[in-house]
Amino acid sequence: MEPIVTVQDAVTAFAPYMEPTDAELDAIEQEAPLIAAELELLDVQIALLDRPASALGQRKLRRATHKVLAERATLANRAATGEAA
Repeated sequence: MEPIVTVQDAVTAFAPYMEPTDAELDAIEQEAPLIAAELELLDVQIALLDRPASALGQRKLRRATHKVLAERATLANRAATGEAA
């Protein structure tokens, strides 16, 4: 029978290098409004799954969709101009 050897040292040896870089964190921060808008849209879509779409529900869905599109446009324009947040 062979002993089971732990590989903890090999796994954690590179842990400091697995953290996100400052550039990656900045990119996430710039995309935060888009992520929030997408979550809002998802919440509205989930809420509309189990009930008939009323006028209010359709309005919420349109507003959330427009918010996502606006945030995507803002992010794309920022990337095209090379502008930071």
